[in-house]
Amino acid sequence: MPVCPLDYRYGTPEMKAIFSEDARIDYLLRIEGALALAHEEFSHIPQGYGNAINEKASVRHVSPARVNEIEGRTKHDIMALVLALSEAVGEPSSGYIHLGATSSDILDSATALQIRDANIIILRRVIEITQALSELALRTEDTICIGRTHGQHAIPMTFGFKVGVWAMEMKRHHTRFLELRPRVEVGKMSGAVGTGAAFGDNSIELEKRTMEILGIGTEEISTQIVQRDRYVELVGFMANLATTLEKIATEIRNLQRTEINEIREHFDTAGQVGSSTMAQKVNPITCENVCGLARIIRSMVIPTMENAILWHERDLANSSAERFLIPHSYVLLDDILGKMTSVIAGLSVNVEIMSDNIEISRGLCMAESVMMAMARKGVSREHAHEIIRKISLECRNESIHLRDGLARNREILELFSESELSEVLDPGSYLGHIRKKIAKYIGPMQER
Repeated sequence: MPVCPLDYRYGTPEMKAIFSEDARIDYLLRIEGALALAHEEFSHIPQGYGNAINEKASVRHVSPARVNEIEGRTKHDIMALVLALSEAVGEPSSGYIHLGATSSDILDSATALQIRDANIIILRRVIEITQALSELALRTEDTICIGRTHGQHAIPMTFGFKVGVWAMEMKRHHTRFLELRPRVEVGKMSGAVGTGAAFGDNSIELEKRTMEILGIGTEEISTQIVQRDRYVELVGFMANLATTLEKIATEIRNLQRTEINEIREHFDTAGQVGSSTMAQKVNPITCENVCGLARIIRSMVIPTMENAILWHERDLANSSAERFLIPHSYVLLDDILGKMTSVIAGLSVNVEIMSDNIEISRGLCMAESVMMAMARKGVSREHAHEIIRKISLECRNESIHLRDGLARNREILELFSESELSEVLDPGSYLGHIRKKIAKYIGPMQER
């Protein structure tokens, strides 16, 4: 009976396949095969024996059920793998399986393969959501909306500029990801405490060649394990990326509030149900789902850090936790990246309500614009600020428009003509460098 929601509710088949039990065993077998090939190249074992081992080193020839059956007896996963592979290979080649290796050589190198293959999917997802954000930013770069600070109306901006902030954050994640991949897609083949003594005089060359066959990097100096600072960086990155996704989802949820209603997550009106009792409800359930799962990903950071602190050249305190940390982080991150890409691609933008909402403050969002226009006419910034502050308070207390409050102030009337004041109060005239920034920074992503 499934217990973990990843088994039946969250995650894509593509990502979950990488971390399935059968795939894990296949990755482990591939490491044993690559080691045997390297041994043969260095003439550590008779010619042909390495190929014989490598040809059988997959779940096509070694049944995961048989591995698990043997582990039930040996109580050791890698020894069970070696014995099951030996049965498939047969004599005499089987006598050279796992030659000189320790269990962590196989386990950590297999994890590196899983990380590499999972990273390919995550990279694609990052590029997809960045493109979706960039397209939305360009499409709405002239859609004027109110900017908010402290949950209050601030000054006008455009929705495309808001989305541009998200797009640039995602581009930074893309850069971070490309930089960290060589540091985390790393295995080892250096024996019990990392000295390589069991592999002989050319242990360094053998380790390097094994990793080259596998297509991953090599730990420079290791203990019995690949050093966990690499995993800390990896899971930390995934938590950072998940935090950005939750940030975007939270903003969408806020802007979908009934009293704001500026944007809306796609809702299938043909059959989707918002509430079991309130039939009118149209809820941002995907964004809410993303927020919840992002918190789970962030929770993986602390145990990953604690796993980096082990006794001497290693103990086993990290092993059980890592069976959760890396697979769950990848499956959930992949899940929410795909969901947020769909949300962004299908987002409804209510231009009319954005325009209406600007007027809720009765022009007070243009107070800064008036103050700066006064400064350009020679009024000190401090004096201009005090005048506009007092007028704004009067407008708020009397529930009148800023235009009307300005019109009864003698100093304002002496400074501005009616047409000048209208321009200063026009939200479209106070958008700063929005178009220049979007034109400079927002564009398509290139996969690397």
